[in-house]
Amino acid sequence: MLSKAVVLAGLAASASAFAPAAVFPRVTKRIATNGPSMQLYNDGIEQGSTVTAEYIGYKKLERPLTPAFDGTWAGDVGFDPLGISSLIDVKWLREAELKHGRVCMLASTGMIVQDVAKFPGFASAFGDAKMTALHDAAVKQGAMQQLLVWIGFFELFGFVAIVQMLQGGDRQPGDFGFDPLNLARNEAKLARRQLVELKNGRLAMLATSGMLHHYFITGKGPIELISGK
Repeated sequence: MLSKAVVLAGLAASASAFAPAAVFPRVTKRIATNGPSMQLYNDGIEQGSTVTAEYIGYKKLERPLTPAFDGTWAGDVGFDPLGISSLIDVKWLREAELKHGRVCMLASTGMIVQDVAKFPGFASAFGDAKMTALHDAAVKQGAMQQLLVWIGFFELFGFVAIVQMLQGGDRQPGDFGFDPLNLARNEAKLARRQLVELKNGRLAMLATSGMLHHYFITGKGPIELISGK
């Protein structure tokens, strides 16, 4: 047990040397509405300190008085009926939202694509399996275990970066310094892209949940369900 703890500690220490804060430049800038830095996209219209939950249909819901709703965070429409932002660090909440949104954008795309196309050799390995049935087949063949190992390895870097952020580092939630196309060079476009990512991520989380439950009930993928085939 002690040897395992030592190995894990060593891996974490190694990862910290290559964490995004140490290797990559920051590409996600914190949005601010009261200073020289970049503005929220459509501030006061789609998001921002003057937007209330009436924007999404909740007319009597007042804006929460927490740091998450100080008017500087992308996607702020004043909606937190359960008061979660008063219980948990807003940086942690945004990190989780971005990560789940990104995963679900990939997942929902995959769920749709598997209904219309298959990679060469797929059928011989997994047959017609899709959705959760494909997951189960991949577990039996060992493919998912390989994914677990490699994704777990990369998560070490993410964990170190998140710890640095929560301890007061300058890293912003969701920022891993990955911008090979240099899309962050234009601040106005970056502000819009941050809002677009949040909205698409939120939609993808709902879509992924819906497609999974449709599959549990009907045994059909999303395109199959719509087409009736």
